[in-house]
Amino acid sequence: MKHLVIIASVLPEPNSTAAGKRMLQLLELFKDQNYRISFLYTAQKGTYSANLSPLGVEEIPITLNDSNFDDLLAKLNPSIVLFDRFTLEEQFGWRAAQACPSALKILDTEDLHFLRKARERAYTKGIPLKDSDLQSEVFHREIASILRCDLSLIISEFEYALLTKNYALNPEILIYLPLFAEAIVNSPPFESRQDFISIGNFLHAPNYDTVLELKKLWPEIKKRLARAKMLIYGAYPSAKLKPLHDPSQGFLVMGRAENLQEVLFNARVLLAPIPYGAGLKGKLLDSMSYGLPSVSSSSGAEGIQGTMPWNGFIADSPAELVDKAVLLYQEESIWNQSRAQGYHLIESRFQKKQFAQSFHVLVNSTLERLAWHRQKNYLGALLQHHTLQSTKYLSRWIEEKNKKS
Repeated sequence: MKHLVIIASVLPEPNSTAAGKRMLQLLELFKDQNYRISFLYTAQKGTYSANLSPLGVEEIPITLNDSNFDDLLAKLNPSIVLFDRFTLEEQFGWRAAQACPSALKILDTEDLHFLRKARERAYTKGIPLKDSDLQSEVFHREIASILRCDLSLIISEFEYALLTKNYALNPEILIYLPLFAEAIVNSPPFESRQDFISIGNFLHAPNYDTVLELKKLWPEIKKRLARAKMLIYGAYPSAKLKPLHDPSQGFLVMGRAENLQEVLFNARVLLAPIPYGAGLKGKLLDSMSYGLPSVSSSSGAEGIQGTMPWNGFIADSPAELVDKAVLLYQEESIWNQSRAQGYHLIESRFQKKQFAQSFHVLVNSTLERLAWHRQKNYLGALLQHHTLQSTKYLSRWIEEKNKKS
C-alpha cells in the first residue's frame, strides 16, 4: 500500500477556510487510490479542526526544529510527502530529503504567496502594481521551494500561466489542480431570498479589506434598496470589525456561519468587491454551487471564469459595483440567468471527475521515473544541495539552543 505523509501547520478547518476544504479534497483524492495517509501538524488542534480519524487518516503532532521528526519520517517511510504551503517545505523539506530520499515530494501552494503579498503592498500604498514588485524575498523563497519539490500543485490557471510564461518554470514540475465544486440545483428561488451577503475567514487579510470596501459601497446601495441588509459572515472576526457593525444602516457583522448552506440559501446576492488576493476565491465557487449569483471584482473572479459568462457581474469601479449589485438584486430574469451561468461554469471547469484521473496518472508516472524526473530538474537539485547546507545547520543550531533552554 502506498503511503502519503502530509506535513502542515494546522489540521484542516473546512468550515472556516477554503484552504481547509482544499485539504479535505486532497485527502479524498488519495483515499480514492487506497493510500495510507498520515497527517503531521505543528500547531495545537483547534476547536474547529476536522477530525480525520473517520476518514482513516492518522493524525500525528510534530515539533519544529526537532530531530525526532527525522526518526518518525524514516519509520513512516512514505511513498509521497506533501507539504502544505512553501513555509512547511522550508522547515521540513531538507529533513524529508535525508530521511526518505526516494519519496516523491509535492508542494501544495494553495495560492502564490508572493503574488498576494505584492498586491497587498500595492493596495495598502495606493499605487499600481508593477511586474518588478513581484520579485520580493517571498518570491525567491517560494520559487525556490517549488523548484526543490518534484511536483507543485497550482490552484489557478492565471498562476500556472504566470509561472510558466513569465518565469519560465518547467510545466513538468507543475500540476494545475483547482478547488472542486458541485452544483446544488435544488436551491431556493429568487423570491425566497433576501439581503446581500459577504463571507470569508478574517485571519486572511484580503477578507477584512473587502469588508472595508463594502462599507464604502453600502450607503449608496442602501439608498436605492431601503429594505435590504448587508450580512457579513466569517470565521475568526477580530475586534476591529466591531465599529463596522451598524444595525441602523442594515450593515451587520454576523461572525462565523455555523451553517454555510443555510446562509447561502437565504441570501439573494453575494457581494465581493475583493481588492486584491491570489489563488481561487472559495466563497465565489461556493456561491455558484448554492445557486447564489454574485457581483465581484476582477481580482475576485481571477482564475475562475475562463472564457465563460460570470454568475452575475464583474465590476471594479465603485459606481459600477453599486449599479450591478442593485440590478442583480432587483431583476429576477437577470438573477435566474446568472444562477444558471454559475451552475454551468462550475460543471464545466471545477468538477472533481475532470481532474482526478489525470492527477493520479501524473503522480504515478512521476513516482515510477523519479530519478529521471529529478535529473531533468537540475535547478531543483542545485537548490536542494544548498538548502541542506544552510537550512539544516540553522535548524540544528535552534534545536541545540532549545535543549539548553
